[in-house]
Amino acid sequence: MDYQDIVFQIIVSGGDAKSYAMSAIRAAKEGQIDEAKKHLESCGEALEKAHNIQTSLIQDEAAGNSKEVTLLMVHAQDHFMNAMTVRDLAQEIIDVYEVVLELKEKINVC
Repeated sequence: MDYQDIVFQIIVSGGDAKSYAMSAIRAAKEGQIDEAKKHLESCGEALEKAHNIQTSLIQDEAAGNSKEVTLLMVHAQDHFMNAMTVRDLAQEIIDVYEVVLELKEKINVC
């Protein structure tokens, strides 16, 4: 597989991860906390794939096989970093929605 294909795999995995994180937020907003958590798991799997690719590139560079840093690689890293941030925020938002739902249930019981 050539370098450009490897870079595209990071972009695709990062994009998938961000999409899963956003789906998790939407599910939590609709009160589907279990579904939201499943989306976050899928997000984590996509991030892990991107991370593994990135780690492989870092190991290659450490072994003296560095690649040119292209605009495409910068774009890939941007996707990856943004996906990690969105995943972290999604987790926090889901936690908040979960508490809100629990409080609503307590109020309705009383």
